[in-house]
Amino acid sequence: MENIKRIKLRDFEIGGDKLTILAGPCAIESQEILDETAKGLKEITKELDINFVFKSSFDKANRSSLKSFRGPGLEKGLEMLAKVKEKFNLPIVTDIHTPDQAAKAAEIADILQIPAFLCRQTDLLVAAAKTGKIINIKKGQFLAPEQMESLIKKVEDSGNFNILLTDRGTTFGYNNLVVDFRGIPIMHSFGYPVVFDATHSVQLPGANGICSGGDRRFVPVLAKAAIAAGAKVLFFEIHPDPDNAKCDGPNMIALKDAKELFAKCKQIFEVVK
Repeated sequence: MENIKRIKLRDFEIGGDKLTILAGPCAIESQEILDETAKGLKEITKELDINFVFKSSFDKANRSSLKSFRGPGLEKGLEMLAKVKEKFNLPIVTDIHTPDQAAKAAEIADILQIPAFLCRQTDLLVAAAKTGKIINIKKGQFLAPEQMESLIKKVEDSGNFNILLTDRGTTFGYNNLVVDFRGIPIMHSFGYPVVFDATHSVQLPGANGICSGGDRRFVPVLAKAAIAAGAKVLFFEIHPDPDNAKCDGPNMIALKDAKELFAKCKQIFEVVK
């Protein structure tokens, strides 16, 4: 574990001696929700002395139905994220889905995130890598952790060594995911910080017919277990009113519950460190 690279972002290091959290609403719904969540999470993480990167997606391209909410799209979504970045002085992480989105998103985002279902897409990884931004590769639900090494190589061979690896559960039968915490030390063996996505790991894909279900009750126990297993970073989707969110509501954490959860995770991080 001593050989894990520390990824520099602004005035802090991801994978260093402080817990880092990536968090925010699943998809961009409105500027008001973005601002409320960013303000609340910045206050919480500042008080707890946790590194924080704000997350939201301008487009959720992998939805269960054409009727499912996707977000405002690339241009409008990046404009809204830019306002959050400027107003709250926060670094930003957002998903990209096609190679042509990489350079545009990199104008705003500090971290480009590769969605789990797209993690093997060579052109997407190469385009993201060539921006020079930090690249967060989410492990596909269909991959073993050992298979992430070849994806890392695609980014490294494109000249980028600022990489994060995210575990978000593995397909387990129909409409269910399971987390194998052996994946955290396995992926750490590749030399890059491992992120644990606690909210997507409780997702129940396609369980609600035209959208995914989920069970947020298990987010805290999985997050704490991941930190105990050595994860350097946690990923949470957080919303002021998850039950009425337009995307991934069942597995998102309410903003009002974030402080207590973050504090417990930090305590475990300090013990493990």
